[in-house]
Amino acid sequence: MKKTLRPLAAGGLLAGGALAAFLAFMPGPGPQAGTVVEMYQDPGCGCCGAWADHLEAEGFTVERHKTREMRDIKIEQGLSPELASCHTAMVDGYVIEGHVPAADIRRLLEERPDVAGLAVPGMPHGSPGMETGRYDDYQVLGWHRDDRTPEIFSEYTH
Repeated sequence: MKKTLRPLAAGGLLAGGALAAFLAFMPGPGPQAGTVVEMYQDPGCGCCGAWADHLEAEGFTVERHKTREMRDIKIEQGLSPELASCHTAMVDGYVIEGHVPAADIRRLLEERPDVAGLAVPGMPHGSPGMETGRYDDYQVLGWHRDDRTPEIFSEYTH
């Protein structure tokens, strides 16, 4: 969404140019700091916690739930096996599967596309939470509950 500035009427509290410069650096509409992400993970998985730490460092609030019922959660959220990863999260009506970067979640919440959620299938090295020193190319996929054909939302190549 592009921001537009309207000219100020004469006699405003600030000169038009100064106010325009100030407004240009104000954050636009979109997710507020502290947006809550509900994350479900297997109790034995360490990379899930590292992904949650990544989101928190980017201003999200992550509520972590450890459960052995991950398969049931994925089925309940409409995830196909092809999209599966280790953890499943929900934020503002969307499902986030796997190691999706915070920037993509922020973009999802700003643009509000007609998708059920985003997924990074598997556990690609170099994705948030999977910082191992190796870097795999990977895609963030948008998916729909009624259509099993995912769309590329973003790509990361190294």
